[in-house]
Amino acid sequence: MKVTVVGAGAVGASCAEYIAIKDFADEVVLIDIKEGFAEGKAMDLMQCASLNGFDSKITGTTNDYSKTAGSDVAVITSGIPRKPGMTREELIGINAGIVKSVSENLIKYSPNVVLIVVSNPMDTMAYLAHKATGLPKNRIIGMGGALDSARFKFRLAEAIGCPISDIDGMVVGGHSDVGMVPLIGAATRNSIKVSEFLSEERMQQVVEDTKVGGATLTKLLGTSAWYAPGAAVSEMVKAVALDSKKMFPCSALLDGEYGLNNLSIGVPCIIGKNGIEKIVEVKLSEAEMTKLHTSAEGVKKTNALLD
Repeated sequence: MKVTVVGAGAVGASCAEYIAIKDFADEVVLIDIKEGFAEGKAMDLMQCASLNGFDSKITGTTNDYSKTAGSDVAVITSGIPRKPGMTREELIGINAGIVKSVSENLIKYSPNVVLIVVSNPMDTMAYLAHKATGLPKNRIIGMGGALDSARFKFRLAEAIGCPISDIDGMVVGGHSDVGMVPLIGAATRNSIKVSEFLSEERMQQVVEDTKVGGATLTKLLGTSAWYAPGAAVSEMVKAVALDSKKMFPCSALLDGEYGLNNLSIGVPCIIGKNGIEKIVEVKLSEAEMTKLHTSAEGVKKTNALLD
C-alpha cells in the first residue's frame, strides 16, 4: 500500500503522521512545492519511527510527481488555509487552480489511484477533481463529513458529560458553516437518543456549535485546524487500504441519490478498496431533507464560480 499526501503543511503532515502511526501503509510520500519542505517533514517523521513503533516508510519530494507513481490512495491537502473571518468559499479562486493541477499530475503517474480531497471549499474541490480527471465517481472522495461528524460527537459528549466513545452521530450536507446538517434526531448515546439526556435548547446549541466548528478553531488558532482533519483523512485512507467497508459521511458525486444530481456533497458512504463502494440513502425527516437540499443549492452556487 502506497499513499501520497500532497501538501506537507500542518494538515498534510498530521495526516502522514497518523497514517504512519497506524502502520497499515508500506510507504507514504509527502510532496510540496516548497523546496526541501516535504523532505524535512518526512525526515522528522521517520525519526519518530522507533519511538512510536511503526515501520511505514515516509519520503518527501519537492514537486516531483514521478515519486508518487503507483500510489493506491492520494490525499490532496494543498492550497491556502483559512484565516480568521474567511469562509471556505472565499478560497476558491486560488485553490481551484492548485487542485486541478495536482489531480491531473497524480492521475498521470497513478492511473488507478483513489483521491481524497481535503482542500477548501471541499465539496467544490471534489467536484472539480471529478471534472478535471474524468475518474469513475467512486474514486474521488471529499473528506468533510468525516471531520464534521467528529466535531459533532465532541460537542455532544461535551454537552452530555460522557465519554466520546458512548456517542454516535453524523453530519451530512455541505462542508460549510451554513451548509452542514447535523442529524441531531438520530444521534445516540449507547443506542439511546440524545434527546433523553439533553433539552431541545441544548441540542440546538450543539448543532450550531458543530456548524461553526472550523471557524471557531480558525479564530483561536489564526489558521485552519490540522489535528482532527489529519485524523479524519487517515481513517478514510485506512478504510481504503484495509478494504474495511466502513461507513463515513463524505462528499460524493450524486446521481439521483437524495433527489440530487451533478454535485459532490456529504452523504453516508461505504468506503473500501475501490473508494466509495456504496452511497447509503438513510431516511431523513422532511426538515432534514429540506436542509440538505438548501445546502446543495449553496454548493451549486460555489461550483458555478468554477466556470
